[in-house]
Amino acid sequence: MGIAACSICPRRCGVPRGEGFCGMPPEPVVASVCLHRGEEPPLNPIVNIFFSGCNLQCVYCQNWQISGRSSAVGSPMGVDDIADRVCRLATSGAPLLGFVTAAHYIQYVRPVVEALHRRGVEPVVVYNSGGYESAEALRSLEGVVDIYLPDLKYMDPELADAYSHASDYPEVAAAAIGEMVRQVGRGFKVDDDGVAYRGILVRHLVLPGALENTRRCLDWLADECGIRSLSLMAQYFPPRPGLAPPLDRTVTAAEYSEALDHASRAGFADIYTQELSSQTNYRPDFTHGQNPFEQ
Repeated sequence: MGIAACSICPRRCGVPRGEGFCGMPPEPVVASVCLHRGEEPPLNPIVNIFFSGCNLQCVYCQNWQISGRSSAVGSPMGVDDIADRVCRLATSGAPLLGFVTAAHYIQYVRPVVEALHRRGVEPVVVYNSGGYESAEALRSLEGVVDIYLPDLKYMDPELADAYSHASDYPEVAAAAIGEMVRQVGRGFKVDDDGVAYRGILVRHLVLPGALENTRRCLDWLADECGIRSLSLMAQYFPPRPGLAPPLDRTVTAAEYSEALDHASRAGFADIYTQELSSQTNYRPDFTHGQNPFEQ
């Protein structure tokens, strides 16, 4: 699946893979295939495929070890290799399977799922995304993805440009989430055992000093998109020294409380929350063996 002039993600670099914004080759580079228990409760446990590289390169990236253009941890893996790893970890014939940060490798999602079907594994497919996705590319996943788990990071284009080099993030993410809703609906469906099986759950990471952006994101989701299930995350921590204020500190209890209050006022029916302790607890090490979350 070599790409001579890549236009898979919204950046539409138009140059050979490896030379564009993400810096990643056309073949999948995978940082980890692991059993993960750190997602929202209805999504635990899940077998996650963490792809290396990212089309956002956020200056505060929490998974900085695997997202960098040239220094990302990871190894090239073919479709069958990925499927074989998933099969070794799957605990049932229908496990939850997450594709994490796959915007630049979206063309491999369907082939991996099909390879699993040939092996007798019928996963509930979760597409875990930064939200900066091409709606056209997402249409290729219709009928493959059961649950969309996108971020909505920004409704402030200036903040999106400063932090993620993507001033068009608000409109791109809005179109992407709209396409996800078209495919799986606005709800987030959980079975009698508390396990998710269909729908969309939008995540928003509260950033220090950016409450107005948070309010705008939540208002758009509730008022314009009609989404009622939200994961409001408090886990931000400065991933490296030298970040300019306010990214040089964690989110305060007051900031997170105000974000929660606004989510309640906006009318979200289901809000998944985090303890502030997540700021120190959620720090995966992708250089640590097979599972970055078990150290």
